[in-house]
Amino acid sequence: MKIEMPTDPNLENYLSVVIKQGLYPNKGNLRFHLKTLFKNIPLENRRVLDIGGGSGLHSFYAACMEAKEVLCLEPETEGSRSGMGARFRKLSEILGYDQVKFEPVTFQAFKPVDKQFDIILLHNSINHLDETACINLLNSEESKTIYLNMFSKLSSLSRSGTKLIVCDCSRYNFFASLRIANPFAPTIEWHKHQAPEIWVTLLSQVGFVNPKVKWTAFNTLRSPGRVLLGNKLLSYFLRSHFCFTMEKS
Repeated sequence: MKIEMPTDPNLENYLSVVIKQGLYPNKGNLRFHLKTLFKNIPLENRRVLDIGGGSGLHSFYAACMEAKEVLCLEPETEGSRSGMGARFRKLSEILGYDQVKFEPVTFQAFKPVDKQFDIILLHNSINHLDETACINLLNSEESKTIYLNMFSKLSSLSRSGTKLIVCDCSRYNFFASLRIANPFAPTIEWHKHQAPEIWVTLLSQVGFVNPKVKWTAFNTLRSPGRVLLGNKLLSYFLRSHFCFTMEKS
């Protein structure tokens, strides 16, 4: 089943700019990615926090969909992706969305002033909040405390009904178990990730409820790929990539 997006000049301009800037390889795949990522999550008049948002791919999409305020956090320090701030500023210059702001800080260093958000996104960034703690999360109470403290901060930035979107790779993958490179995701360091159940359990301790976990497939295959490959078993033999949503109680 083909997923349709509304014909909107702002959206079409956004898609064209992102492709021209080399931030996504294919316009159709980008449409599908955005539609599925924000499925049933309206962005209009919402305040959005994009943690580890890189060059602002999702931040500017939210603005394109008439979000009221968007804040993209991307640390330009150790461990950050080089040049993301420059790419963000380039997109901002071209697209001209004044409601999108960039802060080059970690989530831990972020100091909001009496601010809460309607949507919080961690797209492939939850493990980077503290990589050492993430690695040791299953066998270290100290590491659990570190993440619980960060998730408590997430909770404090949320109002009742705030939507939380988390995407990442699970630690468990067929190729990782064999200790060979995954041909579908050759750069993933699997030991630096955790299964979605681990994150859901911790987030539920700080007031987030109603977890809905989905396993992703390749965007190039669109909806048929999601139907055929978007399950935990087959994902284990591919990229082990998931997305889940929760909401603040």
